[in-house]
Amino acid sequence: MVRVSGPALAGLAYSLTAKKLLPRTATLTHFLADDGAVIDQGIALYFPAPHSFTGEDVLELQGHGGPVVMQLLLRRCVSLGARLAEPGEFSRRAFLNDKLDLAQAESVADLIEASTEAAVRAAMRSLQGEFSRKIHHLVDQLIELRALLEATLDFPEEEVDFLQETNARGRLAAIAEEIDRIRTQSRRGSLLRAGINVVLAGQPNAGKSSLLNSLAGQDRAIVTDIPGTTRDALRETIQIEGIPLHIVDTAGLRETADRVERLGIERTWKEVEQADVVVLLRDSRDRHHPEDERIAAQLPGGIPRVVVWNKIDLVKITPGRSEGEVVEIALSAKTGAGMDLLVAELLRIAGWQQGAGESVVLARERHLQALATAAEHVAEAGRCGWQLELLAEELRLAQRALSEITGEFTPDDLLGQIFSRFCIGK
Repeated sequence: MVRVSGPALAGLAYSLTAKKLLPRTATLTHFLADDGAVIDQGIALYFPAPHSFTGEDVLELQGHGGPVVMQLLLRRCVSLGARLAEPGEFSRRAFLNDKLDLAQAESVADLIEASTEAAVRAAMRSLQGEFSRKIHHLVDQLIELRALLEATLDFPEEEVDFLQETNARGRLAAIAEEIDRIRTQSRRGSLLRAGINVVLAGQPNAGKSSLLNSLAGQDRAIVTDIPGTTRDALRETIQIEGIPLHIVDTAGLRETADRVERLGIERTWKEVEQADVVVLLRDSRDRHHPEDERIAAQLPGGIPRVVVWNKIDLVKITPGRSEGEVVEIALSAKTGAGMDLLVAELLRIAGWQQGAGESVVLARERHLQALATAAEHVAEAGRCGWQLELLAEELRLAQRALSEITGEFTPDDLLGQIFSRFCIGK
């Protein structure tokens, strides 16, 4: 399909088809070259402004799909005055023409890039405006409180009445609670977009590759009794409750003279530094191995970790979970016993709750930052001692941060950055 958007496309459509196309009606027609020769036969659809995706005249030409034929048709459109679209230009024009707000426009790209069914459903909820409605509702509450506040600033003798009669403290607390709820849902939505990186680390033969295969549900890594079989990082993405988990199986950590294995171990530590969660595998048959302690001590702080005691099938230990300085899980990657405990722990660390998928909307990092900024300004408003001038400024800044999500106060350079990441034709 070739799609053209812009002003006054009726003339271009006539030059291509030699027909006056009826609005929003599928018309079987020939697509004509400049000398009248037939390029292809297909369906032409004409959507006059403003009743189109972009809010401009839109012409859609559906041909037989061969790349050479469609290139000829595209070249013909360019010869009639069109130009090739930039990445995301259709969605950008829809935003600029008030057909979509910025959060909805971004959800178009999210829908295309979604890697799980849950992500698709969440992106569609955003596209239909669910996320935007929540933000607009928050903004409306801030505007109402600001209006009452500004009126009070004009009549300072009514200051006490403002705080009491308008329940300003209660309103502000309600706004803060709603922002927190949306932030929680947005963080979960961000998980659906990006997932989490889970790095499997430990000594050679601790069972990392077996664990990867068990999580993936198929043999993705080579498993042998020979230490050092895994020489490089092996990545596998799995889905758990719609969340992409990017599992990285790494080379076993040990001292070695093998140059190739040493390179693999160096890469292991690089993967660990970039992990969202580190799963440290240990052999249940030797619970006090000094090499395991050395590896645990070298793991970087600040990254959540789970200690997995593997191979419980060899020592007749019951699967289980315990908490101390870190969470420890006893399982068997070979038999699958206790794997559900590890999966549940990974979801817990990610901040995901079972059954939460139907309430989340996809969120981007800039949405999370804007919500965090708004939350801080609302919190600062509550800490300002109810000095009305300071309160008014904090509420204004909170409203501005939220409005950046839907694009009301978004700088042009940020718009260019956002839409440049879209694919061409969207």
